[in-house]
Amino acid sequence: MSTETEAAAAEVGTPPPAGWEEARARVYAVGLSAALPAVARPLADTDGHTLAEPLTTRTDLPAFPTSSVDGWAVRGAGPWQVVGRVLAGHTAAPLVDDGTTVEIATGAMVPAGTTEILRIEESTRAADGRVAGTPRSQPEWREPGEEAHLGEELLPAGTPVDPAVIGLAASCGHDTLRVRRAPRAALLVFGDELLTSGAPGAGRVRDALGPSVPAWLRRYGCQVRAGDVVGPVADTLPAHVAALRGALANADLVCTTGGTMHGPVDHLHPTLEALGADYVVNTVAVRPGFPMLLARLVDGDGRVRFVAGLPGNPQSAVVALVSLVAPLLAGLTGRSMPVLPQVTLAEPVSGRGDHTHLALARWDRVTGTAHPVRHVGSAMLRGLAGADGFAVIRPGTSGAAGDRVPLVPLPLTPGERS
Repeated sequence: MSTETEAAAAEVGTPPPAGWEEARARVYAVGLSAALPAVARPLADTDGHTLAEPLTTRTDLPAFPTSSVDGWAVRGAGPWQVVGRVLAGHTAAPLVDDGTTVEIATGAMVPAGTTEILRIEESTRAADGRVAGTPRSQPEWREPGEEAHLGEELLPAGTPVDPAVIGLAASCGHDTLRVRRAPRAALLVFGDELLTSGAPGAGRVRDALGPSVPAWLRRYGCQVRAGDVVGPVADTLPAHVAALRGALANADLVCTTGGTMHGPVDHLHPTLEALGADYVVNTVAVRPGFPMLLARLVDGDGRVRFVAGLPGNPQSAVVALVSLVAPLLAGLTGRSMPVLPQVTLAEPVSGRGDHTHLALARWDRVTGTAHPVRHVGSAMLRGLAGADGFAVIRPGTSGAAGDRVPLVPLPLTPGERS
């Protein structure tokens, strides 16, 4: 820790900043300990949620022998006399006599007594209507339980639900899934200097976080409604206390922007104290964005809610989102701690002394390389708009071209988590 940081911490009576990796692990653990309750939802309403219990089969998959081709289900040696037809969705009568066949469609139930299936394109019909041809040596049908057996676990609890998972659940007989309830999030924007419309000027700046943070939160799987975004909140302690108390009434997570330091109009810390919050993390040794925080409140009935204090500078606020909010939400939804991909630096990236440096970068997924971008000041958003994530330069190091480093991806689509 730098001398300046130590002095600042001592002055306000706060512990030294947590290491970046330590902070992520800490907030994930408290999120997981407060994982949201499981709810049963129709399959169509589960996309983007998280399995609250393992996905198991309600039947063998397939549940009965199923033809994998259009053709002829035959018994014994040919040529074969046609005695019927079986389509998908129908119960097949057994083949009881050698030298007989039924026409069969892909996905149809294979009749008992079938010895082989002859593909339609490899068959011929004689003048008397009999079918001839040579079946392939490999079976042309799927056996019961070939994909999974009754009661088999297909996916563990904590698996993100996507269209493929929904389809798998439907195929093995589920109409509903038990998933973790989506986190409800709110945003409080602090700062009398902020404009909510028009161009900045006359000492006032445009609020960039009020419109953007809810979108980031939705991409992390949160529910954020129009009434859950409040601000700018007046720069007074009573206004801050009232706004945070109101937001916490319905939210699992309240994010705030600005006020994370101890300046003359920074009221977040006194507000948290007034509401009886406990710090999980209070500042992180990361640049940009070190004055981020996460606090926890526990009601008398045991209900747990969280407050994430995001710095007021826009890029720093996003650093706080990927550093603290993303792992917290992974824990709350019962998912695994996000695993960071490794990338190769295409250019050198400077270190930040004893702090972790999160450097905005464009990620070339084809080559696995990270290209640092320009315009990366804490108050700038131009670099962020062209980036895919943050290259992680660990404390006491610098990144040289060719180095392999972790990368924190930005979520690209709603429900996707880094």
